[in-house]
Amino acid sequence: MIVLSLDTCLDACSAAVLDGGAERARASHPMARGHQEAIGPLVRDVMAQAALDFAQIDRIGVTVGPGSFTGLRVGLAFAKGLGAALSRPVVGVGALAALAEPHGPSLVFSLIDARRGQVYIQAFAQGRPLMAPDALALDMAAARLAELSSGAARRLVGSGARLLADLLPAAQVIDAPACDPAAVARLAAVAPAGPAPRPLYLRAPDARLPGGLPGPAAA
Repeated sequence: MIVLSLDTCLDACSAAVLDGGAERARASHPMARGHQEAIGPLVRDVMAQAALDFAQIDRIGVTVGPGSFTGLRVGLAFAKGLGAALSRPVVGVGALAALAEPHGPSLVFSLIDARRGQVYIQAFAQGRPLMAPDALALDMAAARLAELSSGAARRLVGSGARLLADLLPAAQVIDAPACDPAAVARLAAVAPAGPAPRPLYLRAPDARLPGGLPGPAAA
C-alpha cells in the first residue's frame, strides 16, 4: 500500500510517502503560519522525490488535531480535495497519537502546548491509548500523568512536554514541535477507512463574534 501523509496541525508543514511500510520520501518545513501556501508545493516535491505518480497513491492520511485551528483545516481541506480528485480514501490521524507512535511500546504521554496554562494530553502504552484526548490545566495534567504511570518510567513528548518537566523531574522529556509525517503515514495505513475525517476540537473557542457569540472553535 502506498500512503501519502500530511501534517499541518502544529509548527510544521510536513508530508511523507510510505510504500508497504518503507519510507520513500519525506519533507518537513518548520512554520507556525503559511501552511496554505506551502502544502501544495511540498506534496508535489515529496511525490517527485518518491518517483511516484499521484495515481499510484492508495490512501491519504492527515492529522486532524488538536492543534492550530487554521493549520489543521488547511491539511484537511487539501487531503479531502486530493482524495476526491483521485477517488482515494482519506484517513484522519490524531496529532497526539502521531507524536507517540515513534516511541513504540513505551509509556508515552503526548503533550501539546494549548496556551492559557493548558496542555492537550493523551497517554499511550504498548501503542494503545490509555485515555481519550483531553485539554487540562498543568496541575491536572501532572496529576493525570502520576495516576496513569503508577511509578513506571514516563516519556513526555511534544511542545507541552517541558511545561510539565519541573512537576515530573524523573520523566524523560522529548521536545517535538510537530508530528513525524512517517508516523502519520504508518497510523493511516492501519486505520479503518470510514467517513471523511473531521477536525478534533478539545475546548471552547477563543474568538468571539459581535454580540458575544462564539467564533470558530479552537482545536
